[in-house]
Amino acid sequence: MRGDYQQLVDEISSALGAPATLEDRDFGLIAFGAHEGEDDEVMDPVRTRSILQRRSSAAVRAWFEAFGIARAKTALRIPPDPAAGVFRGRICLPVRHRGIVHGYVWLLDDGHLTDLELGSRGAPPDPRIAQAMETAARIGALLADEARAGAELGDLLRELLVAPPDGRPAAAAALRDALRDSLRFTPGTPLTLVAVLPWDTSDTDAAPLPSLPGLLAACALPTGGGPADGPAAAADEPEPVPRPGRDGRTGSAAPSQPAAPAPALAALVRLRAAGAPAPAHTVAEHLLRSPRAAAGPAEGQTPRGGPGHPPPPRPGAAGIGAGTRELTDLPATWREALDAARAAHAEPRLGPITRWDAIGAYRMLTALPGTVPDPAIGPLLAPAHAELARTAEVFLDCAGQASRTAQALGIHRQTLYYRLGRVEKLTGLDLDDGEHRLLLHMALKAARL
Repeated sequence: MRGDYQQLVDEISSALGAPATLEDRDFGLIAFGAHEGEDDEVMDPVRTRSILQRRSSAAVRAWFEAFGIARAKTALRIPPDPAAGVFRGRICLPVRHRGIVHGYVWLLDDGHLTDLELGSRGAPPDPRIAQAMETAARIGALLADEARAGAELGDLLRELLVAPPDGRPAAAAALRDALRDSLRFTPGTPLTLVAVLPWDTSDTDAAPLPSLPGLLAACALPTGGGPADGPAAAADEPEPVPRPGRDGRTGSAAPSQPAAPAPALAALVRLRAAGAPAPAHTVAEHLLRSPRAAAGPAEGQTPRGGPGHPPPPRPGAAGIGAGTRELTDLPATWREALDAARAAHAEPRLGPITRWDAIGAYRMLTALPGTVPDPAIGPLLAPAHAELARTAEVFLDCAGQASRTAQALGIHRQTLYYRLGRVEKLTGLDLDDGEHRLLLHMALKAARL
């Protein structure tokens, strides 16, 4: 399939005598033509980054979309803008199929395409542009076929991951047959799952996922429960308590009805060997660059500038489950991947990508159902005591060593002792008692999940 795209892109480059690239709707690189000549400016920074990183940045995407490329049905011209890193003008050929845009072909204009008629204002297009648009339509049909095949595999993966235990063998068999028919999978090959949290599912016409080495199938799943996770959260689940961050910021008072958890993406990845998660890490890196992995504000977060200012975004995170050779084990692997993503989302030192076997105590914490914090810890989680909560967690992370804690926090040891005394008074816990320390430590970490 990738070779087909490359051949069609080369056809367009040859017809118009200009280097071309093909990107999907999310600006992920699919194929690019040869860049001939000795003019370094042909490879402007935007195109160089697109090829080297296999994706354009969100800022570049927004800049180009401002010209209406997502709505265009014919070729359109994009002027150069050196300030934006666009040294050469471009001609954009929208890649559509049955009215849906699936991607874009970009042609760099070194000046010889400037007078080319694109077919606007009632004038017929230059025959070369008409030919290029016909080729773009063939690309659109291929991308649409690929999207349908990917959606079918994603549906089968979803059925397996949410199936009750007695339904998993049949669901696994259906997925196995479909993967074998797609020539992507040999039974016994080591597999794992990548969870990307959060994942935006609002755009139902979104481009298919990129074709990455090892990526077999993907689907979006809710994170609030299901057969693979245990009982779903009930409507009368206790109201969440504001959550302090490691930087001292804390959430405002929680609303009376907690928001539904954001969905996550489950990506099935083929490994080269058991215990070698490099392909999964590569897939996670690419997925986190997708606009659909962009997160909104942290839950309940109040911006530093006050309620009138938009909160800073909470970065997305990805988790990787342990490898398996059995498709029936994938629901457990999904639980591991999702727990790892939740831990990376809550604990910056773990993210943005982490494996389940690397999250330490969060392996236990993420397995716990959502509950009200222990009554002794509740007062410490109030917004007014965010600095005390941060101090207590850093102190416990440092194994109770005062000198290390003071250095990590950048405070005097006497200040540390004063704060710890206030923590003990607020909670009624004795920080010289091991069980009390354990309760406080786990409760503080669980509050950020």
